[in-house]
Amino acid sequence: MSGKAKAPAPLRIALIGARGRMGQAIAAAAKETGATIVAALDVGDDLAAGIALGDAVIDFSAHSATADVIRLAVAAKKPLVIGTTGHPAAEKAKLAKLAAKVPCVWAGNFSVGVNLLFALTRRAAAVLGSDYDVEVVEMHHRFKKDAPSGTAARLLEIILEERKLTAAALRHGRSGLTGERTSTEVGIHALRGGDVVGDHTVLFAALGERLELTHKASDRAIFARGALRAARWAVGQKPGLYDMQDVLGLK
Repeated sequence: MSGKAKAPAPLRIALIGARGRMGQAIAAAAKETGATIVAALDVGDDLAAGIALGDAVIDFSAHSATADVIRLAVAAKKPLVIGTTGHPAAEKAKLAKLAAKVPCVWAGNFSVGVNLLFALTRRAAAVLGSDYDVEVVEMHHRFKKDAPSGTAARLLEIILEERKLTAAALRHGRSGLTGERTSTEVGIHALRGGDVVGDHTVLFAALGERLELTHKASDRAIFARGALRAARWAVGQKPGLYDMQDVLGLK
């Protein structure tokens, strides 16, 4: 006797940062993607009880809450997706080590297009030599609290890795008599205004030509759908620290 295949059960999500812009976008996107928000949480709520209800945890709250979220997700053995940004490098490294005890996708940007931008930036930085100056420009809405954005920070990491430079090479804007630009510096410029969801451009400028790689987001739904895709992917993975490059098979 034949019959229709049974539809997979909806992915149950414990969402932290539910009242924020991204939290609301994820809740809306969940209805489109076969996921259910079983716990809509914010800092100050009973996170442990909410996390226990989900198949996976998505955190878009505040960087000050990340340590508690990771600790509780690890204790409950729940796959974790972290989209919170603004952590100092040393703090993030420490938290990442703890998060790797469960399947954890930690990314500064969950857009498919942005993650392709990461891959293209890596390729361009590898191919174009030091005679191509590199600058990163990002713009976000007036309400964003951290700078540079998590996406810009990841672009900078990629450029520094490919050019074998340290964070000392970064120039956060320029002012006054800075002297001529050196071939080993990497500029970063953060613009804020209006309701811009997120624009990122990587410029490779040489004498006689310039290459610009740009991604512009106009709807937070792209990030929300990516975060939900990451959560569904993480459920089937071994413990470890991953990013959207892993989710999308770009590595």
